[in-house]
Amino acid sequence: MLGIDILIPLLMMLFGWLLKHKTPRKNAIYGYRTSMSMKNNDTWVFANRYCGKLWIKCGLILLFISVILMLTVIEASSDTVDIMATIMCLIQLIPLVGTIYPVEKALKNNFDEKGNRK
Repeated sequence: MLGIDILIPLLMMLFGWLLKHKTPRKNAIYGYRTSMSMKNNDTWVFANRYCGKLWIKCGLILLFISVILMLTVIEASSDTVDIMATIMCLIQLIPLVGTIYPVEKALKNNFDEKGNRK
């Protein structure tokens, strides 16, 4: 189960690195896509890089916590390990959604409503 529980943090770090260092061109398929981030190329790049930076940090923290918590139940019954793994996976999803607020706030602090830098 440890392998499953470190998958989300590892993917967050991987995609965070990609968003930060290999920001995709503005598209309708992937990347940090909100109405504000898609105003223009400047807002798109800013939002994706900022989101990437947050995902890298969150992924590192979640990876550390996940390994520590799973090591505490490694010798427990399989039901206990399964419950802990499920809870951890659900908790790990919170930062994926939770990064929307800080990215949108950063966009509003750096750009006006039309997407021009302040």
